[in-house]
Amino acid sequence: MKQRKKSDAWEAAFAVRTLKDAHEALGKVMPAPDAALSRWRVFYLRSAEVYRQVAEIDRGHHHEALYWAKREREKGEALPTE
Repeated sequence: MKQRKKSDAWEAAFAVRTLKDAHEALGKVMPAPDAALSRWRVFYLRSAEVYRQVAEIDRGHHHEALYWAKREREKGEALPTE
């Protein structure tokens, strides 16, 4: 079985339509625990955008998706830029 490239996995993450699928897709692009903080920053900020988009689509989970978007954005912004 062919494994997806990270860029393809991010495309898939941005294409999700439900909160459940967002959680699953973002787990596939999450950096390794020992990855550079700059990689974690990018991950958190991108995942915040995925959750923000999901909040507008998955209206049954609107507030929960907004919570996740805020949480991820705050975690990303707290990390150093370099």
